[in-house]
Amino acid sequence: MIQPAKLLRVAFLSAALSALCVVGASAASLGVGTVDADALRLREEATTESTILATAAKGDTVVILEDAGNNWYKVDYKTVEGYMSGEYLTVSQKADVNIGYGLVDTDGSTLNVRSGPGTSYSKVTSLSSGTVVSIVGIDNGWYKITYNGVTGYVSSDYMSTCKDSAGSRGNDTAAASTSSLGQQVATYAQQFLGVPYVYGGNGPNSFDCSGFTSYVYRHFGYTINRTASTQLSNGYAVSKSELLPGDLVFFRYNTSYPASHVGIYIGGGQFIHASTNNYKVRIDTLLSGHYSNVYLTARRIF
Repeated sequence: MIQPAKLLRVAFLSAALSALCVVGASAASLGVGTVDADALRLREEATTESTILATAAKGDTVVILEDAGNNWYKVDYKTVEGYMSGEYLTVSQKADVNIGYGLVDTDGSTLNVRSGPGTSYSKVTSLSSGTVVSIVGIDNGWYKITYNGVTGYVSSDYMSTCKDSAGSRGNDTAAASTSSLGQQVATYAQQFLGVPYVYGGNGPNSFDCSGFTSYVYRHFGYTINRTASTQLSNGYAVSKSELLPGDLVFFRYNTSYPASHVGIYIGGGQFIHASTNNYKVRIDTLLSGHYSNVYLTARRIF
């Protein structure tokens, strides 16, 4: 199985090259699932012991890609493929629901848009490969789409989900890709809340601060240096006002080292880290108090 991290990196490169959108799943869709629990985790495998890739809120929709058995489904949630428990999904083969954007993926040929969900329906228009449309429904493996004021149906076999509209181009597209992967990093890191701090800990049962950051990034296929000070040379610098989820944040309160501590920004002025004060992985604020006073800099890895 291709790891989600690799899928994300491929999506990032594809978006940068095509300057269109951040591409996700490209597979026939069986239907749509609506989350009916307060929160539902997207897993790397079809088991509750598997790695958490993201968490969907009540009312969120996912594209059903495959029945994985034992009441689990392989799904596409916001362009990330993984598995969700069917116990907390209401699944339908037909629904009018805003799924997001889709990229026509036909290897250069055109794609017919039909007046209904099937090849027997009349052709409304055709779309060239690479066109980005809005997906507003699903009907037995066909996406209901809108494009330039026209509504019709296309086979999901020839459509990849993506995060951005056709208006998101160039550097804005690259920034959207970065933000998406950074949020995945921040979400994954939070599954380790409460894990003990141990000096020299490399995870997953114990961490020190830089052991934690390097472990999290290694999960997504990025190898960064092992200590807080040497991680200062990874990625590139960003200002505090430009922080995005997934950025490394550094602190200095021991003048013997260039950096004394490191964590991962998760948004809202907060970061997650293996704390030397409480000796566990926890979330703290950058906006006030101790960590605001000793804040040093931030680095973006991708």
